[in-house]
This record gives sequence, structure tokens and C-alpha cells, in this order.
Amino acid sequence: MKQRLLISMISAVALASTLTACGTPSRTTMGTGAGAVLGGAAGHAVSGGSTLGTIGGAAVGGVVGNQISK
Repeated sequence: MKQRLLISMISAVALASTLTACGTPSRTTMGTGAGAVLGGAAGHAVSGGSTLGTIGGAAVGGVVGNQISK
């Protein structure tokens, strides 16, 4: 369980690092990335660590973050 959480957190940091390495991201890109990271973490916590919950949370969070940042 703790290993999955650690892998999820490392993946979130890697995603954030990747987005910042692409130059100056737009506000929409930052919102999408932040939403995906937060949604993935929330999905992981709510689903009890299932991979499907993490991916679903990241997808929903990315869409919400994208729409809010427009």
C-alpha cells in the first residue's frame, strides 16, 4: 500500500517536472496538469489505492482543471 502511494507521488512529481520543462506553459496547461495531479491523488486515496481509481481521478481532475483555467 505504501509502495503504491510512493509510486503515485513520484509519478505526480515527474509529471509536474515534465510540464515545467516545456518552456512557459499556458494557464490552461498548468490548470490541466494541476487538476490531474490533485485528482489522481484524490482518486488514489478514495479508491483505497486502486490503479483504476488513480487514473480515473487524474482524468476527471485534468478536465476540471482545464475548464476552470479557461
